[in-house]
Amino acid sequence: DENIEAFLKDHECLAPRRYRYSDIKKVTNSFQDKLVGIARGLEYLHRGCSTRILHFDIKPHNVLLDDEFVPKISDFGLAKLCLEKESAISMTGARGTAGYIAPEVFSRNFGRVSHKSDVYSYGMMVLEMVGGRKNISVEVDRTSEIYFPYWIYNRIELDEELGLEDIESEDDQERARKMIIVSLWCIQIDPSNRPTMSRVVEMLEGFTNWLTIPPKPFLS
Repeated sequence: DENIEAFLKDHECLAPRRYRYSDIKKVTNSFQDKLVGIARGLEYLHRGCSTRILHFDIKPHNVLLDDEFVPKISDFGLAKLCLEKESAISMTGARGTAGYIAPEVFSRNFGRVSHKSDVYSYGMMVLEMVGGRKNISVEVDRTSEIYFPYWIYNRIELDEELGLEDIESEDDQERARKMIIVSLWCIQIDPSNRPTMSRVVEMLEGFTNWLTIPPKPFLS
């Protein structure tokens, strides 16, 4: 397949690249399945082992695709272990990559650091992949678009067209809307309002009309 060969050729270059919704959709019709696969991987780290593993650096560059385009979570250099019965961990200093770090990792005023911190990072990553842009960008036409989660939340809340590049068909719009709503739940400021990764999998595999619009996921 010509598209797959081009994808692999790009993937082999030394400079890491963020793949957009359209890039992945060209080589596989299961973009949403890839996001579910990543969610299941995190679910396993959080619940599938006797010792819970918190990754602390979930972002597009740390999700690799194998030769069958199955997603693999990589780079555990910042990970911490946590007994499964413990809901939170003690940690000095922030860790992770700017733009994906949960608020409580920066300041304990937002809550305690836990597996919900990975949930936040996952949500920010999915928004970036679906939106095809960084979540914070000054290279936009209007100031209201600088912070993508804020801009897309308003469009979801008002039930407007998403206005995203390369997402044109009704089916693609519906899938993207579902992924965005789930992501907006994941990036809630209060960790207790975020779903577990098990719940994220359920939401992604369910119907969009089962989902409720979350509270605004930012300080106002």
